Amino acid sequence: MYLLPLRAQVLIDQEATIETKNLYQNLFKLQDKKALLFGHQDALAYGVTWKDVPNRSDVKDVVGDYPAVFGWDIGGIEHQRSHNIDQVSFAKMKAFIVDRFEAGSINTISWHMDNPQSLGNSWDTTTAVASIIPGGKNHQLYVQWLDRAADFLKELKTKEGVYAPILFRPFHEHNGGWFWWGNPHCSPDDYIKLWKFTVDYLKNKKNIHHLIYVYNTNNFQSEEEFIHRYPGNDYADMMSFDTYQFAKPSPSKAELEQSKKDFTALLRNNLTVLQQYAQKNQKPMALAETGFETIPDPTWWTQTLYASVQDFDICYVLIWRNHGLKKEENQMHYYAPYKGHPSSSDFKNFYALPNVYFGKKTKALNLYK
Repeated sequence: MYLLPLRAQVLIDQEATIETKNLYQNLFKLQDKKALLFGHQDALAYGVTWKDVPNRSDVKDVVGDYPAVFGWDIGGIEHQRSHNIDQVSFAKMKAFIVDRFEAGSINTISWHMDNPQSLGNSWDTTTAVASIIPGGKNHQLYVQWLDRAADFLKELKTKEGVYAPILFRPFHEHNGGWFWWGNPHCSPDDYIKLWKFTVDYLKNKKNIHHLIYVYNTNNFQSEEEFIHRYPGNDYADMMSFDTYQFAKPSPSKAELEQSKKDFTALLRNNLTVLQQYAQKNQKPMALAETGFETIPDPTWWTQTLYASVQDFDICYVLIWRNHGLKKEENQMHYYAPYKGHPSSSDFKNFYALPNVYFGKKTKALNLYK
């Protein structure tokens, strides 16, 4: 349980909006009561067999309720594109974010930013970070990209002018090697400089005060690995990590059981390390991305996911997106069940757990007050 003095629960942005401050305080309260909010990436934008259907969600199709946390990505905003990396219209994304804020839910944003050196995508690992920190040859390009992101963030407000608080998770999974900002591709010092410049620029130069800054890694074995490039408590509001369960297509019962065993051990080790460090530094924490592609285990929700996280003080867990059929790879790519999926029955059991929160229960919490 979190039993922290109120003075410790302060955002790094001292000018944060009242709604943002209230949400932050309530993240601690969620952990105190072991309330686990359920989230889904791009939940309103598309599903396994559909796209752009108003008010639809695969999650809602199964349990009659929306998720409590909605994940979005602004990859592509740096080029002023009309749609993001996953072909979600930025105009619709703005509307979704404001709508879910007004419904009492939480929005979180990541940014699969293109490589500013090569102009390839996020997975182009051409060395780039040193070129965009202050003094680098591409620094002004990065500033331009931040300006464009800032323009988008400033439009996330209601008709009355109230900004929707955002859990902002830039440069995520940074201890891995698959993104250009990853551990093998820049020094810890340069990564921290990039993080600090980004926070200071958005907060102090662009006057954006509705962000909660979320530090994020992939898997780790120790506290030393988790904080290897941590920017410090004055530059991060929240701590999180991403991890997924994997198995080959159509796994046998034995293979599925071994996959479950490996994932559970990894997840619980990550959570143990994270919880100790987050409590010591008085920060809320989350499982920012997780899932089991196509969910081949029909009891995954209660017997693997919930069984693994129930003893830890995370305020939310977010499942990745329901893309559906990826034609270029001829395979299905989804992480939440859809109506009729074999895990739907167990997902309903997960939904019914008293300390698991979806949209309706979350609305009653008044997280912004």
